[in-house]
Amino acid sequence: MPTRQGADHGGPGRPAVPLSLYVHFPWCVQKCPYCDFNSHPLRGALPEDAYVDALLRDLDFELAEGERRPLISIFMGGGTPSLFSDRSIGRLLEQVSRRLSFSKDIEITLEANPGTAEAGHFRGYRAAGVNRLSMGIQSLDDAQLKRLGRIHDAAEAVQAYASARDAGFDNINLDLMYALPQQELAGALADLDGLIALQPEHLSWYQLTLEPNTAFGANPPPVPDDDTGWAMQEAGQQRLAAAGYAQYEISAYARGGRQARHNRNYWEFGDYLGIGAGAHGKSTVARPFAIRRRARHKHPRHYQQHAGGAAALQTQQSVPAAERPFEFMMNALRLNEGFAPALYTTRTGLVWDPLTPAVQAAQRRGLLEADGQTVRPTALGRRYLNGLLQLFLEP
Repeated sequence: MPTRQGADHGGPGRPAVPLSLYVHFPWCVQKCPYCDFNSHPLRGALPEDAYVDALLRDLDFELAEGERRPLISIFMGGGTPSLFSDRSIGRLLEQVSRRLSFSKDIEITLEANPGTAEAGHFRGYRAAGVNRLSMGIQSLDDAQLKRLGRIHDAAEAVQAYASARDAGFDNINLDLMYALPQQELAGALADLDGLIALQPEHLSWYQLTLEPNTAFGANPPPVPDDDTGWAMQEAGQQRLAAAGYAQYEISAYARGGRQARHNRNYWEFGDYLGIGAGAHGKSTVARPFAIRRRARHKHPRHYQQHAGGAAALQTQQSVPAAERPFEFMMNALRLNEGFAPALYTTRTGLVWDPLTPAVQAAQRRGLLEADGQTVRPTALGRRYLNGLLQLFLEP
């Protein structure tokens, strides 16, 4: 895949804020009952070529204002991107590289569902330039996988992981949930031990939540109570630490040097272009300082018809200065290591001093540590993050 490489400059009117690209693929084989993402069960043939064409028109629309920053990461999510052939993914990445330069160490992630994984596709994805896979395992208990509406079983998940390794992937994330319907502590830890045994570079380990507008939200299954969920989390964190996985974000654990660069850019309030049905994007303008958010229409048909023009946008708005402190904190306080106050100023265009009363209040409650160089949540602050964030909503 030919690529252009460039220095980290902001371009006309752009500050030196890192830039990523998110690409949304909206189709899946079937809708999982817990999923509140923009995903649509596939009916009929997959419109691969037409959708990639729409994505490229959408990207050209995004770049019309002269964006020149190199991409530090690309994340292809969904839905199920692995429904698309390696040929389509390769064409997309090649065309993106003709429009934007890539950083020398760009991270390019593709989400893959074990139920749609094929060894040949994995080799093709790797040859196309994908250098990181994120696989939605969710459980290694076949009964739980059935409750969750997954189309794979535990054996297929392990085989898909082995196929990815055979295809040359040396940077793999595995998604796993806990506090599943009727799950007990032993079951949650057995799932986690099974994934640790596979030795992925990264684990996303998070609690099942019953979201509105999902099948589970409408008909909630019996899930563990809060105390049991907390016991699962504490015991699991100990297992992960013992196995060499450092927690760096609420639900993210990585071995050395394998933190998710794309997700870190979100949490550090970086910029990202968003293309695809329902995709969101954030961009920063330096003079005068402004932060703009855009969201595409969610329905694939509407999106494809209008991609390449403003009609594909469902919303477009600037983030008012009064809302930037909360937005920044909502992301940055997810990181265990916290952030430097200078990052806040660079990414929000605001001075730090007005936040001092909220920071001091959080310190008094034991939710935050601040030493002048770094602001980080305590263990208590990470557990009660919503309460910590509430302090930054107050005037």
